[in-house]
Amino acid sequence: MHDLVIFDCDGVLVDSEVISNQVLVENLAGYDLHLTLPECMSLFVGGTMVGVRDKARSMGADLPDDWVDQIYAETYDRLRKGVPLVPGVSELLVALDQNGIPFCVASNGSPDKMKITLGQNGLWDRFKDVMFSAHVLGTGKPDPRMFKLAAQHFEANAPVVIEDSENGVTAATRAGMRCLAYAPHGGRLADLGAEVITHMSQAHQLLGL
Repeated sequence: MHDLVIFDCDGVLVDSEVISNQVLVENLAGYDLHLTLPECMSLFVGGTMVGVRDKARSMGADLPDDWVDQIYAETYDRLRKGVPLVPGVSELLVALDQNGIPFCVASNGSPDKMKITLGQNGLWDRFKDVMFSAHVLGTGKPDPRMFKLAAQHFEANAPVVIEDSENGVTAATRAGMRCLAYAPHGGRLADLGAEVITHMSQAHQLLGL
C-alpha cells in the first residue's frame, strides 16, 4: 500500500491546461509566433513559464523582459472565469481519506495560480499546507527534488505520483517513484515508464483502494 499520493495540479487536479495554453496561443501570436493549440500544448505542457519564455524566444518570438509577469496576469484573469476539476478527482480524494492515505500537490505552477484554480473548486484548504511549488523551491520538474521533498515531509517510504506531462513523469522516474500518468487522450507517457490511465476512476484499483 502506498503511504503518500503526490498530485500534479494543472491537468491532474484541475482541467486547466487547455485554458492556459489557449491564452498562450493568443499572446504569442501578438509576438509573431503562431501556434495551434495542439502545437502549444505539445511544446509547453509541464514546463515552467521561464522555460516557455526561453523556448518561445528561441523560436523567434521577441518577448519583452516583463513577459512572464504579463502572461501570468492574462492566464490568471482567464482562469478566474472558471476551471473545472478533472473528472473523478473528488471521488479519488474521498477514497484516499477513507483509507487514511495522505496526499499533497507538487507543481511547476505558482501558489497564486493554485489558489485560483483549487480555491474555486473548494480544494485550497485541503492542499494549502501541503503544497510544493517550483516557484517557492526554485527548481521545477523534470528535476526530482520537489517530489523527494514531499516524500521527506510526510516520511513516506512508498509514495506514488500522479502526473500528466513528460517533465512530471521524468521527475517521478528520477525520484525512483511509481507514476500514474493521466492521459485521457493517449500519448507517449508510457514510454517514459508511467502507468497510463484515461480516467481517474482507474487509479482506485491501481492504488489498492
